[in-house]
Amino acid sequence: MTTAPHTPRPPGRPARRPGRLGYTGPGGGAWSYIEPPTEYRGTTVQVCGLFPFGTGASTPMIGVPVGRHLYTGSAVCFDPISWYTRARLINNPSVWIEGEPGMGKSTAVRRMVLGLTAQGVTPLILGDLKPDYAELVRALGGQVLRVGPGLDRINPLDAGPWRQVLDRVDERTGAVVRAAVTDRRLNMLVALATLIRRGPVNSDETTVLAAALRYLAERETDTQPVLSDVLNVIRDAPPQVRAVTLWQTDQDLPRFREETASLHRTLLALLHGPLGGTFEGQTTTAIRLDTPAVCVDISGIDDTDELRTAATLLSTWSYGFAQVEAAHLMADLGLAPARTFFTVLDELWRALRVGHGLVDRADGLTRLNRQKGTGTAFITHSLADLEALPTAHDRAKARGFAERSAVLMIGPCSEQELDAVARVRPLSNAERREVLSWSAPPSWAGAGSETVGRGNFLIKVGSRPGIPVHLEPTEVEKQLGNTDFRWTMT
Repeated sequence: MTTAPHTPRPPGRPARRPGRLGYTGPGGGAWSYIEPPTEYRGTTVQVCGLFPFGTGASTPMIGVPVGRHLYTGSAVCFDPISWYTRARLINNPSVWIEGEPGMGKSTAVRRMVLGLTAQGVTPLILGDLKPDYAELVRALGGQVLRVGPGLDRINPLDAGPWRQVLDRVDERTGAVVRAAVTDRRLNMLVALATLIRRGPVNSDETTVLAAALRYLAERETDTQPVLSDVLNVIRDAPPQVRAVTLWQTDQDLPRFREETASLHRTLLALLHGPLGGTFEGQTTTAIRLDTPAVCVDISGIDDTDELRTAATLLSTWSYGFAQVEAAHLMADLGLAPARTFFTVLDELWRALRVGHGLVDRADGLTRLNRQKGTGTAFITHSLADLEALPTAHDRAKARGFAERSAVLMIGPCSEQELDAVARVRPLSNAERREVLSWSAPPSWAGAGSETVGRGNFLIKVGSRPGIPVHLEPTEVEKQLGNTDFRWTMT
């Protein structure tokens, strides 16, 4: 068998390469027109009749549609609750979202809020600073509370509708409920004291506060205690409170008052200082969990008032989680329908960096509901925000928020930020290059076009390859989440 001699390609002539439709020239196919096939997507049950012409998707189809894969264009679905409850892709329903300002973090969460509401989940935005979510919640028919000076007030010792539970349970369950309520109130009160002091509350003072709260709980009626009640109990020094100290007899009363003088001054500062008008008194408007969604709008607080902002965030977190816990307990007792919640903790760093020890308090508030049928989204600009905390203990504890989150959604950020992320979750070189490309500055010729990288996220679960996704909000979503409305008004 002989073959035709090989004809060498003339020097300087480039090699022919086929294009998308084939070679150019007669019979090559490049001049013909091939209509692209229609592409459908569905589950294996829906498209099984098309086999063998179906192909498996590389991205999960469970959850809220958050966007399209940057390379394949296929739909990407994600929310922490669906991935945890329906697919068991993650070990807890939580997501940590970070990225540069204005790059779509709140837009991504609004998409999850919208989709989860349609699935019967109740989103709770516990502290909306800009606001980013209030208009969306109103459009969904949800409840919007405005908390701040001259607006709605939240009693930091308000533990939710737990009185309804106590009236319907046996004595043993009631004791458990009262203990949980006291623990939550103590956690909140110590957090506020830490804020107003700009320093820690010592163990002896914490013990006295716990005794005062137990004293009030034992005598509580339908009206929940307020901050001034705690101050009056410590000032009156009943034997039940002095019993937890070394100054238990009536002759030791002057010494007791001397030892608690610093705590007395702290409570006076809470009542009559810059926070008094916001936190002293009963809750004016209670959170209602029978609505599609709840948003606590705190945009009425001045951005420069870090103390009030941090205290309000902690109070709304505590109050909201107390409502969730009471709702779950009532469902367990058959007194209310079972519900699933999605809590959004935005601008996390603003509450944590104000005072020493607040990381422990925020960690305690969130941990109490970690296994309570509640998904959580933590949103911040950067892990570096947590590195700005005052002590090594606080910084290590704060990194735990990201480390314990089952999913990281990483938006456009710097190389230094990716180094910090890599200490929490391993990143490949390809993943790093992908995220860094989203922060590349556009040319001046493209001024006025869409910001490069906006809406791009890398969804990272454990050591699995990250999913690069682009989220493009609809026109309605843009209208309901326009944080630049004061610019567009002109």
